[in-house]
Amino acid sequence: MSKEHKMKVGISIGDLNGIGPEIILKTLEDSRMLEFCTPVIFANIKLMSFYKKTANIQCNLQGVDNVDKIIPKKINVINVWKENVNVHFGKEEKEAGSYALKSFQAAVSALKEGKIDVLVTAPINKSNIQSDSFTFPGHTDYLDQELKGDALMLMISDTLRVGLLTDHVAVKDVPSKITRELIERKINTIHKTLIQDFGIEKPKIAVLGINPHNGDNGVIGNEDDTILRPTLDNLRNNGKVIFGPYAADSFFGSGNYKNFDVIIASYHDQGLIPFKTLAFGSGVNFTAGLDQVRTSPDHGTAYDIAGKNKANHDSFRAALFNAISIYKARKEYQKISENPLVLKRRQPFVKK
Repeated sequence: MSKEHKMKVGISIGDLNGIGPEIILKTLEDSRMLEFCTPVIFANIKLMSFYKKTANIQCNLQGVDNVDKIIPKKINVINVWKENVNVHFGKEEKEAGSYALKSFQAAVSALKEGKIDVLVTAPINKSNIQSDSFTFPGHTDYLDQELKGDALMLMISDTLRVGLLTDHVAVKDVPSKITRELIERKINTIHKTLIQDFGIEKPKIAVLGINPHNGDNGVIGNEDDTILRPTLDNLRNNGKVIFGPYAADSFFGSGNYKNFDVIIASYHDQGLIPFKTLAFGSGVNFTAGLDQVRTSPDHGTAYDIAGKNKANHDSFRAALFNAISIYKARKEYQKISENPLVLKRRQPFVKK
């Protein structure tokens, strides 16, 4: 990428009454950010100026009417709407959710059209964002519909990566969702992601069991023996370096996770509780498997501290840098794939 062209990082503001706008502006307050990218916030200039004043954040915002008028080396705010919007910090309101959706959908549209290079999303409230055009349990599922590929939630930090076979699924429905086809599809997605987006030539993958103690030979459940183990054996026979299934209860406490490039959990809390215990505040949610790059911080709307200028923006900043790094790594991988003689690759932001 030439020095003249700075990556255009699209940003959706999340729930208006949460901490999303605050962590966005705190991240962009550091003027050095403009050396890495051109930020493009999908919202409204008056609204973002209000957040800036509320949190006493010193940065210059440039209001523009549409994505075709993005100004390089400026913090651009696309005026997705023109009307004034009332902000009630800490309140779960349908209106706040509707504007979060307008911001997100406008950003996704720009991403699909190539007007921005990557997308970083601030936290939404999964309840108040629901509408006739958004009936999804989160960003990931909507992106899976709108973009090409097979979306998979991959949590990443400097020292840990955790992927999920199922994400926003009720615990009672998890066993019925985990099929051989699903396991193969998700592991193939993660395997490709580690190679093209993180520069790991021969990924080492650990898989956690579905039931406690991997079912204890059928005493607690038979899904590990009848579905998970045979599928992993098949994947190993096809050349992938896969270990497990491991009993989830002792896997992270023992430090075994340090021996692998990624850990695949069967369901949301099995993977995200240990991830957020070990990496909360610095972790990033990356939607792997799609033809576009999207990242997000590892936390929610934090209504309890919204509007109090107490929000930590480390995770959002990491999400922004990771989006840039993954995008560049993927472009390099594509060049290498086209020309196998090119061997040298830049390492991504996330460490092994």
